[in-house]
Amino acid sequence: MQDIHESVFVAEGAKLFGKVEIGEGSSVWYNAVVRSECQYVRVGRYTNLQDFAMLHVGFDHPTVIGDHCSITHHATVHGAVIGDACLIGINATIMDGAVIGAGSIVGGGAFVTEGSEFPPNSIILGAPAKAVKERDSTRANRLNAWVYHRNAQAYLRGEHRAWDGEEYQRWRAEMAEKIERDADL
Repeated sequence: MQDIHESVFVAEGAKLFGKVEIGEGSSVWYNAVVRSECQYVRVGRYTNLQDFAMLHVGFDHPTVIGDHCSITHHATVHGAVIGDACLIGINATIMDGAVIGAGSIVGGGAFVTEGSEFPPNSIILGAPAKAVKERDSTRANRLNAWVYHRNAQAYLRGEHRAWDGEEYQRWRAEMAEKIERDADL
C-alpha cells in the first residue's frame, strides 16, 4: 500500500516497495530504493532521496524522515527517525532505532549505530558517529531541499541544467531570503 503525493517526482529506475508514504513536493532520484516488508516508510514534504539512496525498515522500527530533508547519494537509512530539515551526507548509514534531531547534518561516510540519539542542531561525524558540534543548519538544509525540489520540476520538463545561469542565481537568492523569514513554510 503506497501513498505517494501526486506532486512527487519519481525518477526512472527508482524502486518503491511495501507501505510507503511520500509527501508533497518530494523527489526520489535515479536508482534510489525504498522498501518496507514490515513496518512502514514515511517521507515528509519537500524531501529528496538522491541517487542510490536506500531506505529500509527494521523489524521493530519504521523509517520516518521529516520535511525539507536531503538524503544524499548512496546514503542508507535503516529503521531510523530523521527530524525535519536534516541533511544526511553521501555514503552515511543510519541504523535501526537511531534518531537524528531536526536541523542536523550527518557527515558523509558517518555510521550512526543502532539506538543512537542526537539532539536537534547536531553535526554528526565518524564511524561510529559522534556529535562533534552544535549548529542550527535548519535554514541551509531547507535551501538544499528547495534546490532539489526545483531540480525535480525541471527534470519533469526535460531540463537537466536547473542549477545554471543568472535566473538560477536570482531564484536561489530570493529563496534564501524567503527561508530566512520562514516564508517558505
